[in-house]
Amino acid sequence: MIIPAPAGIFFEPKDARMIYHAGRLIDHVHLRARNLPNTRFFYETVLAVLGIRIEVSGEGWFQVDELFVDAADAKSVPTHVHLAFQAKDRSMVDAFHAAALRAGGTDNGTPGERDYHPGYYAAFVLDPDGNNIEAVYHGPVRRSADSIVLEPLPGG
Repeated sequence: MIIPAPAGIFFEPKDARMIYHAGRLIDHVHLRARNLPNTRFFYETVLAVLGIRIEVSGEGWFQVDELFVDAADAKSVPTHVHLAFQAKDRSMVDAFHAAALRAGGTDNGTPGERDYHPGYYAAFVLDPDGNNIEAVYHGPVRRSADSIVLEPLPGG
């Protein structure tokens, strides 16, 4: 029997071994920013600490992997969501939190262990639009892949 826990994490009661899949459910997350230049600066700063760069952007928007951010306008309002980024270790979580505060974020939970599951180490900040942004390290794990690559098929 597998017992569900928060955030799609499952525990097998025999040995309390954590088993979970990442990257299967979310295609993309779309945030709308009140002040796009401030929001872009925030994300450039915190993602750099995680070893990620903004590589795709255009007039009024930018995209990083599954995260798409554009400017809110008269017909749309800024979003308010919780978004968690993966960190490679605890020191990366600590650096994320410090960088986020320097980039205009607001503390929403200092780095530390959480009781979500054994080894869960995270920090929380509010971005310039009030989104709850987290960096989390789940403890030592083996990844099946660094990422997936989607390539359009001919004629698609």
